Amino acid sequence: MLKTASELAVLISSRETSARELLDEAVARYEAFNPAVNAITESRIEVAQNRALAADEATAQGESWGPFHGLPVTIKEAYDWVGTPSTWGNPKWVNNFPDVDSPSVERLLGAGAVIWAKTNVPYMLADWQSFNDLYGCTNNPWDLARTPGGSSGGSAVSLATGMAALEIGSDIGASIRNPAHYCGVFGHKPTMDLIPQQGHTAPGVDTAVDIAVVGPLARSAKDLDMALSVLAGPAGFDATGYRVDLPHSTRESLSDYRVGVLLDTPACKTATPLIDHLQGTVDQLAGLGVQVSSASPRIDQVEFFENYLLLLRAATGASSNDEACTNALPGHEAWERGERTYRNLVDHGTHMTHREWFGLHQQRERYRQQWARYFDEFDLLLCPAAASTAFPHDHEGERPDRTIEIDGGQEPVVDQLFWAGWSCSVYLPSTVAPVGLLEGLPVGIQIVAPHLHDRRSIHFASLIERELGGFVPPPGYESL
Repeated sequence: MLKTASELAVLISSRETSARELLDEAVARYEAFNPAVNAITESRIEVAQNRALAADEATAQGESWGPFHGLPVTIKEAYDWVGTPSTWGNPKWVNNFPDVDSPSVERLLGAGAVIWAKTNVPYMLADWQSFNDLYGCTNNPWDLARTPGGSSGGSAVSLATGMAALEIGSDIGASIRNPAHYCGVFGHKPTMDLIPQQGHTAPGVDTAVDIAVVGPLARSAKDLDMALSVLAGPAGFDATGYRVDLPHSTRESLSDYRVGVLLDTPACKTATPLIDHLQGTVDQLAGLGVQVSSASPRIDQVEFFENYLLLLRAATGASSNDEACTNALPGHEAWERGERTYRNLVDHGTHMTHREWFGLHQQRERYRQQWARYFDEFDLLLCPAAASTAFPHDHEGERPDRTIEIDGGQEPVVDQLFWAGWSCSVYLPSTVAPVGLLEGLPVGIQIVAPHLHDRRSIHFASLIERELGGFVPPPGYESL
């Protein structure tokens, strides 16, 4: 089960193994490892067993349901999957059972996947740790005392421990990229709206959420590309006339790529050992022929970060309930008086006027133009996915008040949202690829690509995987 989805699919099609055997191994790994890592929240094993048997019958008849035919797959808890609740880790939504599957779930099933379980998230998907009062805390298999990331933390752990061949997560603030980096797997944050959000919105929310995307996690770059082919494309009204035709990368080898690099920023304190490790990766890539430059987009990174945070908190605050909105009023008023704390910024986002939002959006559009000019010269930009490797669990107090250790000091955990927003605020695709270990913990590098050039960053990730190595299982999880 620790092979890539692509490799497992070949084993099924050649009848070297069966869908039922792979599902049995995934479930066996769940039984062996989940008590320690707590990645799985809900399972439908009997339903999956019946589907796996049907897949094997189809294989015996020479039929294939698609690229993921017979593969055991888990999905992030927030996706609508009929027969399971979509709680977002919120006890008030424990009875939120959807009537229809999300488009992403439909497309995975249509491609032959055997979906058998859901994976854990933080409360309201709003943390880089994955814990809540319903399902408890998910632990990083590389070090159980550390976070696996969030909000797709359970997703990354399911992959890293071999409970699934593929996963789907979501991302508005590194929620795919951060767990991929912390757990040593691949993750792709697509261009905004490339994959429909329907079936991954909070109860009562019928509109797409600004900045938010859904996308795949996997154990190889090739699997990301396969998943993108399955998941991309409009749903609902847009499906009447719109189609997706993503360009493939026109580059073939590493020496064909011109990349910029940004490993440090005045907007966020980033751990020196992490910067040094990523610089070593960049040096290796340069030695393999990549045309490397220290140039990055000519954007004031501190101002950019505030623009992202305000747009982010306007997006998340718009769907807050009446009680939360009322509770945010004092912080909003403090922001209006000039008291610039992160907590006040969050509360201000909840009460922001459309006029202010439109001004911020206009500035974002100017940033997008600057990024586009940058990509006239460079193919990609390489940067960190977070400010450090996976940090120890810390569930005390509220997220805005928590800190993590960076270079011997304590820094606000939310500061590293800069590395999240650097690409997603402006709707750009980015891929995280594992690039080795730092003090026994995984490191991922973030690869940012131009608008709708998702396959370019994934292709570059595949070249990194081939030359530098990709996914490796955490110690103790190599076999049952």
